[in-house]
Amino acid sequence: MLHLKLENSWKEKLQTEFDLNYMRNLKKFLKVRQQEKAEIYPKEDHYFAALNATKLDQVKVVILGQDPYHGPGQAHGLSFSVPVGVAMPPSLQNIFKELKEDLKLPIPQSGYLQKWADQGVLLLNSVLTVESGKPGSHQGQGWEVFTDKVISLLNEERQNLVFVLWGAYAQKKGAIINTERHLVLRSSHPSPLSSYRGFFGSRPFSKINEYLVSTQQSPIDWSLN
Repeated sequence: MLHLKLENSWKEKLQTEFDLNYMRNLKKFLKVRQQEKAEIYPKEDHYFAALNATKLDQVKVVILGQDPYHGPGQAHGLSFSVPVGVAMPPSLQNIFKELKEDLKLPIPQSGYLQKWADQGVLLLNSVLTVESGKPGSHQGQGWEVFTDKVISLLNEERQNLVFVLWGAYAQKKGAIINTERHLVLRSSHPSPLSSYRGFFGSRPFSKINEYLVSTQQSPIDWSLN
């Protein structure tokens, strides 16, 4: 059962979701695709890695992605992150370029973002699974409903969070966020196709830390080397 792999602070708030029809249908879909020998990323025990890495009451920042990387060895459950030793995808390279420009930090040697997650950065994809070489292949199967619930929960039960919405897809999903309770940062997506339309120069990392400090929270140490 999917929900048995969910960290307790999230499980307490989300466990009723697993009894709803959309989640039952999602579980059936995943089971069928597994039986049909589809190569699904990330591995099943990493579906909820973002929630398991950052407890509900420890979230400070939400960086919203779309669906996992669809190349072998890339996806491990944290949006935009790749395991140590895996080549950085173009979007992540651009994130690191902006990090260097914004905070004068060196370009990280690894694309593994666990250190951010450990400090309260929820690296959440909208869709939590994908098939090898098929971007968007698990969209519309129910994951979006589940992650909408996660965002709604954070929006309603927490205060002074920072939601980072890169690109039109994330901005549409984040439309429910109460901007009087939280800071919402919007720009174009860091992908090569759109990074020059407003992502570069948006300075998200310094803006996040300025807001956290202004609301009596400790800033994020964004350095990864």
